[in-house]
Amino acid sequence: MTPLAGQVILTAAAMRAAEEAAIAQGATVDSLMARAGAEVATVVRRLAAGAPVLVLCGPGNNGGDGYVVATELMAAGHPVRVAASGEPRTEAASKARLGWSGPVESLESAAPAPILVDALFGTGLSRPLEWPVLKELGRLRDGARLAIAVDLPSGVGTDDGALLSICPFFDITLALGAAKPAHLLQPAADRCGKVRILDIGIEVNSDDYVLERPRSLSSPGPDAHKYSRGMVAIVAGAMPGAAELAAEAALRVGAGYVLLLGGEGHGSPHAVVRRPWTPDALDDPRIGTVLIGPGLGRDDSAKAKLDRVLASDHHLVIDGDALHLLAEGRMEKLARRDRDVVLTPHAGEFAALFGKPAGSKIDAARESARRSGAYVVFKGADTVIAGPDGETTTAEMASGWLSTAGTGDVLAGAIAAILLFYTKPTPAIGDAVWLHAEAARRLGPAFIADDLARELTAARASV
Repeated sequence: MTPLAGQVILTAAAMRAAEEAAIAQGATVDSLMARAGAEVATVVRRLAAGAPVLVLCGPGNNGGDGYVVATELMAAGHPVRVAASGEPRTEAASKARLGWSGPVESLESAAPAPILVDALFGTGLSRPLEWPVLKELGRLRDGARLAIAVDLPSGVGTDDGALLSICPFFDITLALGAAKPAHLLQPAADRCGKVRILDIGIEVNSDDYVLERPRSLSSPGPDAHKYSRGMVAIVAGAMPGAAELAAEAALRVGAGYVLLLGGEGHGSPHAVVRRPWTPDALDDPRIGTVLIGPGLGRDDSAKAKLDRVLASDHHLVIDGDALHLLAEGRMEKLARRDRDVVLTPHAGEFAALFGKPAGSKIDAARESARRSGAYVVFKGADTVIAGPDGETTTAEMASGWLSTAGTGDVLAGAIAAILLFYTKPTPAIGDAVWLHAEAARRLGPAFIADDLARELTAARASV
């Protein structure tokens, strides 16, 4: 079993293409199904620890995988039963059904078992489950102490992570061959539980990846000083506390010098350098990254600040209110810039900038980066990072406790700082998103944004 981190993500169509390529090189549908079923059975047997297993089989090839799982478990002497929603409708599933020598119960008559394996519907499902199937799946899941989904929980959309019907929560999902968007995109990802990828002998390639833990983060050398470590300028506005949060985050991620321009705040940490905002404040060539947006406001003063920032010769991170102002006829200014720009919208800001997302969140992030020429961090419990080159990185589900005011400001500050340490923005942004989520994980429940900013020091030290 392979964890999701760092793995490629394949849509349903891309997975079919990968399977067809394997078949063109000598595999068969039957051999792929046999491999998948055997791999799942090995994991199920280990997790079940001798407890009886009930395998639910659907009419398609996912159901065929289920019949193979049951056959393999029986051959190993493991107690197993099969319940099916109907007869197999594909040739491969029919052959797999013939390999199962035990009885096949109906879903309605099946009694629950301690271990439930859902092989009803997997990748490619495009319609809601019929009510009788949905009802019995829920009943049997409620009666199990451990529920395992084969490839995907039945009832979720593979490519967009939508719930096509009410879907039970599973403890573990065993992804066949590669991660699918639904393993990461909400609300489906929340139903998957822990996701592990099983190698079924198919070569997979994609421009979409799962965010992984930073491989390493650079540390200051013996000749380092505050300017060599990088200088971040943060433009404050109507609500200076948001910029203060971003400033602390930038310092704790590793910036050597953080300059807070404007605002009335005089809070901690005292290491933040505070100066009034003036139009020439960004002329300092030592500035590496400028962050604007947290608490900026949307009045004429805020607009003038944003226009000055867009005219500057620095890498930019644009967040919060500045994203709404950017949508007011300023997007074309991004294309004329030579330095990298990072946009960090949540769903509402994304809609203001780019309109209602089309397709999956991954598709929408990719298209927005292409259109804007910027790096886009489409935030949420399923944050997606997209670059103008078309590559995307999607983070695994983050703590729900991040849904509190100011945590986005902390992320913006972390991104602004970590851009100073990399030559390419995508890995830098990914590491900042990971550190942000790791800090939240370490804090546990009911933290506030101030706690999150401080915890970035420990998160960075853990890498």
